[in-house]
Amino acid sequence: MAPDPVGLHAQARPEKTALVDLATGRRWTYWALDEAIGKACAALDALGLRPGDRLAAIARNSADLAIALKACLRSGVIFTPLNWRLAPAELDAILADCTPTLILTDGTAVGFTPPESAGVLEVSAFTARCEAAAPAVRGPARDAGEPCVILYTSGTSGTPKGVILTPQTLFFTGVNFGVLGHVTSDSVFLAESPMFHVIGLVTSFWPPLLQGGTVLVSPGFDPATTNARLADRALGITHYFCVPQMAAALRDADGFAPENWSLKALFTGGGPNPPANIRWWLDRGVAMVDGYGMTEAGTILGMPLDPALISAHAGAVGQAGPATAIRIVDAGGRDAPDGTAGEILVKGLHVTPGYWNRPTERESAFTPDGWLRTGDIAVRDADGFVTIVDRRKDMFISGGENVYPAEVEFALTEHPGVSAAAVLGVPDTRWGEVGHAFVILEPGFAGGGDELRAHCEARLARFKVPKTFQIVNELPRTATGKIRKNRLRESLVP
Repeated sequence: MAPDPVGLHAQARPEKTALVDLATGRRWTYWALDEAIGKACAALDALGLRPGDRLAAIARNSADLAIALKACLRSGVIFTPLNWRLAPAELDAILADCTPTLILTDGTAVGFTPPESAGVLEVSAFTARCEAAAPAVRGPARDAGEPCVILYTSGTSGTPKGVILTPQTLFFTGVNFGVLGHVTSDSVFLAESPMFHVIGLVTSFWPPLLQGGTVLVSPGFDPATTNARLADRALGITHYFCVPQMAAALRDADGFAPENWSLKALFTGGGPNPPANIRWWLDRGVAMVDGYGMTEAGTILGMPLDPALISAHAGAVGQAGPATAIRIVDAGGRDAPDGTAGEILVKGLHVTPGYWNRPTERESAFTPDGWLRTGDIAVRDADGFVTIVDRRKDMFISGGENVYPAEVEFALTEHPGVSAAAVLGVPDTRWGEVGHAFVILEPGFAGGGDELRAHCEARLARFKVPKTFQIVNELPRTATGKIRKNRLRESLVP
């Protein structure tokens, strides 16, 4: 049976604030949110959507989209949020794959071509239909194993594929993060990560709503505005997710006053976070808590909220959530001993059942006995803390030695003159492959490749030190902050 925490809390705590739309100031108690979801179910039915149909959304975050998602869960429609930053041709390819019956849009993305079978409706028009509808009579609970969401991967290395999520996977991601992140009915989440990403759609909503907490929905990230909200004691924000680049933007923006924040922790993920950066935040009284997850499995690992443990294991992504089993295995599929790098395998009720329209993708993504191959290389220490070393596909071999670019990038960003770095393996006639570093410098730093090379040589084995250093003004990133290394590699082709 599909879980429905809003329905539960509508009876148990009807007057508790559940949802706030920060752009418009609209607010919903649990009772009002339950009624709004019922009205949205009626609107979906009137628009001709039936169980199994896809409702695509190409729009910025809003409470209206969150209500549409919850209505899809109750009605059996499959919610499919798409990245509005994509080019029209990219959106067209995804729309052709998921074949939605209806597309909700807010005008942010233009130029895409809807499939012939799809209607297009402004989010505001859909909201008006919902407000005018009578709440639908609640039918029987949906199967917890049915597809209810399709989330398309960011496509850093190829064509995005649709990851199927179910009420079961959403629920157990909520459980995993709820335990790791100390979520209670008093928790207040600021949800501004994009809802086409697993953090924005799942982790920002399910943990607080499971516990009867509150979600504040923001249309997007603006560093100065976010600083003001985090320092607003009337909002009382306790949980906030960001990628390391967003955290850096908060530091540099107006209104940065972490001493006024009410956060339990600043939760980060989506990319390497150097230990020096984590300890910088700890020195200012903010527990920067790294975690590890993926579209296919939601929250997998998380650091504890204890500052002493965070400092002692800075750079790690923590331990497995209560609904998760993990293995770290060598190239032969054998369990790797602690301290030895291997691929993370995951199993649990939060793991996707597969990919939309791609049965063969599932076969390659899972082991014969049902473990999800993450493609991420990690090391577990004697205390059970896991550190991500790199993506398996990003590793290169130089003179017979494995080189993990993330380790080199960590070393580079410890230099005070380096703002960000990305390292690729490139062909070399002598060593097979060597490192090529793309580096963004801090303003005013006048050093060059020789100084950066000496810095790396003092911290890394010689075979790990990049052979070449390329100074750049920016690094191509996905909407969630991940560096698009495929684009960097393409830039090296003459």
